[in-house]
Amino acid sequence: MTVEKSKYRFLFIQPFQLSTGGKYVDRYHSDELTKEKRLRMEYLNIRHLLEDVEWDFHGGPIPPYGNWAVETREEFAHVAAARLPIVREACESGKYNAIILLGGGEPGFKESREIARQYGIPITSCAFSQMHIASMLGNKFSIIDFTETHNMFYYDLVVSHRFTDRCASIRNINFYHGRPGHTDESTIDEERDKALRGKPSEAVERAVKEAIAAIEEDGAEVITFGCSDVFWLQSFLQKRLAEIGWEIPVLEGYSSAITLAKLFVDLGVDASGLNFPSDRPKQWRRKKVF
Repeated sequence: MTVEKSKYRFLFIQPFQLSTGGKYVDRYHSDELTKEKRLRMEYLNIRHLLEDVEWDFHGGPIPPYGNWAVETREEFAHVAAARLPIVREACESGKYNAIILLGGGEPGFKESREIARQYGIPITSCAFSQMHIASMLGNKFSIIDFTETHNMFYYDLVVSHRFTDRCASIRNINFYHGRPGHTDESTIDEERDKALRGKPSEAVERAVKEAIAAIEEDGAEVITFGCSDVFWLQSFLQKRLAEIGWEIPVLEGYSSAITLAKLFVDLGVDASGLNFPSDRPKQWRRKKVF
């Protein structure tokens, strides 16, 4: 009997992978875990979205700057460049009809779209997908994020994706990844693990506080998240806001990127060749307007 291929054949690519056992390594980066665990499926509500998908998982490049998670623009630039060969190899393999770039800061996203368009393969990412879906659900959305440096990197993404008139605010809960030189601060990973064990989490409390402020002070009608290491807050925040009485969608990037990838496959489209032209296009425009 011939087994029919799934309509959806996706590859997930992390922005980076860290050496197992390092001092600043989140346990979900370990290549010893199953792909389901590495995709955080035990606490992100995405399992049902992948029931009809054949999918693979790539841990991403090893960052050249060191064995800790990306936060600064310099670090984002390193992993963006390192992820592009992985995207090209995946496109050339012919195995996938969509690629999903993980990581809230989506390093290398636009460059990856340029590569994949040559093969007719759509690429989605977490920030891009959340912003587009949020804009269909309410007039304005706010972003819950961590760290001042990541806030400003994400600020540039809002501008780049042309959502400055739809983004009400970026709200900072001020937690960090573990990294050299900082040993006396609670990390976002520690806060996540406490919350998942049913213990009180200051990150949850700050997220609730900032989400309410975004609604009441900034005019947000949808809540989204910045870094993928705060996506775990989605279920906690959605529940707490509903209990208070706020009827507001709370999105996270993985489910948004999966859903958008399916839509592109269903429509049979990928990025516009005018937005991402080939190196020698048959047609060219004398003028580009804003």
